[in-house]
Amino acid sequence: MTDRFAERMRDKKVRSDTRIVAGLAAIYCAAKHKDRERPPLESDASRLGVYGRRVPRLCEECAAHIRYAEKRRAYCPRDPKPFCAHCDTHCYKPDESEWQRQMMTYAGPRSMWHGYAIPGIKHALEARKWKREMARRADHEARSAGNTDDAAR
Repeated sequence: MTDRFAERMRDKKVRSDTRIVAGLAAIYCAAKHKDRERPPLESDASRLGVYGRRVPRLCEECAAHIRYAEKRRAYCPRDPKPFCAHCDTHCYKPDESEWQRQMMTYAGPRSMWHGYAIPGIKHALEARKWKREMARRADHEARSAGNTDDAAR
């Protein structure tokens, strides 16, 4: 574990995002990997106490994905951080990104029954806000491109 990782994990938003992703992974793992042993997650973030007493129980496959996600979140260059799906900087490897997509597609709708209703509502509102912002930017760029075409004539 690096000092930079430990410093980033002290940030309230980074800790919250990390806990939520690991919690969603636990929902996914409990349903999809019932037949596997799922010990409490051992990772750099768990050693720093990020999960408190609610350390997720994950199989080794899911734990490896979450260890990767912890590092990606800690070292994210964007501030404020958008959702990875809305970000123009893709820092996840394609196979990790696909796993995250599958895990969130499964666990997201079920998360409200596992103590994640408020984060889910916040996520939906933030996604709506981000889509509006992207539409506004696209409209602004289209208008700017239209003005340069007029100036060229």
